Amino acid sequence: MNAPSAPQQQTRRILESVGWHANRAVSTTRWESELAADRFPPMHSVALQFLCEFGGLTIPDGGAGVTRAREPITLLPTECSGEADRFIEWSMHIGRGIAPIGELASGTCACAFLGIDEHAEIYVVDDALATFGQMPQALDQLVLGYMPRKIT
Repeated sequence: MNAPSAPQQQTRRILESVGWHANRAVSTTRWESELAADRFPPMHSVALQFLCEFGGLTIPDGGAGVTRAREPITLLPTECSGEADRFIEWSMHIGRGIAPIGELASGTCACAFLGIDEHAEIYVVDDALATFGQMPQALDQLVLGYMPRKIT
C-alpha cells in the first residue's frame, strides 16, 4: 500500500479539523427524501457512498490555494435544492448521472453547486460544467484550491 502523498495528507488534516474521521458514516435518508421531493433523480451508489463519508461537513475558506482561492465548501446536497433541472440537463449533456453533493464558495457571489457522477468524478455545476477529476484526487483538488477544468 502506498503512503499518502503530501496533498492527500494536507486534505486529510483539513477534513479532520472539520469533523471527518476514518470510517465516518452519516445517514443520507433525509437528504435523499428532500431531494426526491425537489424532483432530483434517485441518488446513485457513488453519491450515497461519498455523502455517507463526507456529507454534512463544512470547510471554511482557507486563503490562497494552488491555482485558485481555497473557497468555503459545504458538503450538503440539499444546498442544491431548486436546481434539479440544471443537474438533469448537464447529466444528459455528458451522458452521466450527476448527483448533488454540495456547494462551492457558499455565501459568495461566486457560489456554484457541486456534483458527483457514478464514476466518482466531481463537478462544478453552474451555467458551465467543470471537473476536479475523479476521487480521491478530486477531493484534494477541491479542498486545496485547484482550478477545475472546464468541460463546456
